[in-house]
Amino acid sequence: MSDRYQLFANSPAGRLLTRNLGLPAPLVLDRFDASKPLVNGAVLLGAAPNAELIAPIAKVLKNIHADVYAGHSASIHQIAASDAGLSLRSFSSDDRIFKFKAFVFDATGIKNSEQLVEVYNFFHPIARQLVNCGRVVILGRTPESCTDPKQATAQRALEGFTRSVGKEFKKACTAQLIYVAPNAEDQIESSLRFFLSAQSAYVSGQVVRVSASETQVNIDWSKPLAGKTALVTGASRGIGEAIAEVLARDGAHVICLDIPAQEADLQRVAGALGGSVLALDITAADAPQQITDYCKAKGGLDIIVHNAGVTRDKTLANMTPQQWGLVMNINLSSEERINDALFANNVINANGRVICVSSISGIAGNLGQSNYGMSKAGVIGMVQSMAPILKAQGITINAVAPGFIETQMTAAIPFAIREAGRRMNSMSQGGQPVDVAEAIAWYASPASAGVNGNVVRVCGQSLIGA
Repeated sequence: MSDRYQLFANSPAGRLLTRNLGLPAPLVLDRFDASKPLVNGAVLLGAAPNAELIAPIAKVLKNIHADVYAGHSASIHQIAASDAGLSLRSFSSDDRIFKFKAFVFDATGIKNSEQLVEVYNFFHPIARQLVNCGRVVILGRTPESCTDPKQATAQRALEGFTRSVGKEFKKACTAQLIYVAPNAEDQIESSLRFFLSAQSAYVSGQVVRVSASETQVNIDWSKPLAGKTALVTGASRGIGEAIAEVLARDGAHVICLDIPAQEADLQRVAGALGGSVLALDITAADAPQQITDYCKAKGGLDIIVHNAGVTRDKTLANMTPQQWGLVMNINLSSEERINDALFANNVINANGRVICVSSISGIAGNLGQSNYGMSKAGVIGMVQSMAPILKAQGITINAVAPGFIETQMTAAIPFAIREAGRRMNSMSQGGQPVDVAEAIAWYASPASAGVNGNVVRVCGQSLIGA
């Protein structure tokens, strides 16, 4: 569904009116285009004294052919970047005309609250020099891994700063925080690429934890999923269709699953992608075994995306047992049963990916969605509880939590509520199904072995919830 207000706000008359009346001015977001550079503009790199990630950051920036300048405390990281093969251009914060597409700041050297001023010293002089759809990425140390309470305190403080910047910089800019555990320095590339690129257009104010992993891969970044097999549930339309398209774009063979009543649409989606069709009801008693047998015949799964879901919204007092049970069964219990069958039969291949679609309703709750909110919170619980178990098997599990995404479902929402959902985020607009799909493709990458147990909101930094 088109956002007519956004179209008007970006017209000459609309820009004048929104500026004069202080109305939301949702910009058209940059989205991924393989023909363009991953970062379409200059990058400013800064670091606190004694920063520990400059070399791996520089390696990633070199790999993506970024045009990189040295910011605050340039002398600290010039040598480390040079050792990684990256030549940093000099930049003076007195040059207020120069504009950047991205700011990257290594905060790992911050060991106590007094040193947090280094964050201010870097960002304060340049805060107005980020262009539309710019990117801010801060990297720190996972607070739980810090042995010194003062260091843990200071690193945890970075979350509040990052989320505030995401709301402050406006202009459709995003801000993210990547916590890197000890010995996980070689696992940051997939996450840094994702958050610097237009693939993360509708993701902002998020905190990601990257852990150590022994998995090392040689990857073709233009086709990172080449040779992989993915199963996507609820793939006949909307977000599921977009997920299938993006995974196929990245090289995967996609098995598209949905209920038999949607088989015509499944055939359309799978046919366009060169994928396969599996039409069945995931709540059926024999569904886990059918899925297991089908996927084993395909050589096993490298990726499963639990996307299928429904809503049956009513206030709790008016909700029937059937409405409660249907939502819980499809959105949560069926996923557990399918996972149990796949793992019991060793269907998930080495370095496999389990990816779940939760919702911001599972984080913040929502009026009339006690069943839906519980089911989606349960999905988050499943991710967090299974992450350490699956890590021991070389498999990751993560979730996305979409906010207001433009689909047939949201198009049916009453106008006033729909407009509130669109505008109540830092982007002042709804997201597109492809925004959810891009985040899932990041999780699915073989290079994301260190990304495990995360729940990332794809919501334009919604003003509702954490």
